Amino acid sequence: MELWLELGLAAGLGTVFGLVLQRVGAADPNKIIGMLRLTDLHLMKTILAGVGISSALLFAGLWAGVIDAGHLSIKSMSWAVVVGGLLLGFGWALGGFCPGTGVAAAGSGRIDAVFFILGGLVGAGLYMVMFNSFADSYLLEPLLGGKVTLVVTGKSTALINAEWSAIVAITVAFLFFLIARLIPVGLRKLR
Repeated sequence: MELWLELGLAAGLGTVFGLVLQRVGAADPNKIIGMLRLTDLHLMKTILAGVGISSALLFAGLWAGVIDAGHLSIKSMSWAVVVGGLLLGFGWALGGFCPGTGVAAAGSGRIDAVFFILGGLVGAGLYMVMFNSFADSYLLEPLLGGKVTLVVTGKSTALINAEWSAIVAITVAFLFFLIARLIPVGLRKLR
């Protein structure tokens, strides 16, 4: 694919993704905080439904041979991933944005989202500067076997490595969608 076509596709898909984030309220930190406090579960329902639908489509495409598993990238599990996930979760709860929703919110003119993005860039810069100091430490040693997935997805160790593994993956995706349908939109404030 030509570079301009790839860039155009990336820009187009990114714009559509940003519009969807705006539409479902994911670029509103109050909605995110409401989800994290379990008082407004609309966004959680949307995320679970999105994960379920996209997972089902992905594994159906892999099973049908329409999608090449070689294009999927599975991150190795390590303590660095655990620590990074905790930092991301803390920043998400503190700022009310994750990286994608922060960019969408900045695009709508939210100044707090611009500062959130700048903070993320500073954090990424610090990570790059400090990486060599912990590159050989236990933080980057593989955990739980490294690249482990439920079913076959590219270059990973699959817990279920069988012809019917896509059926398992699509069933799990359906369960995500079902949970999204069953969750109430809001809960009473926790006391």
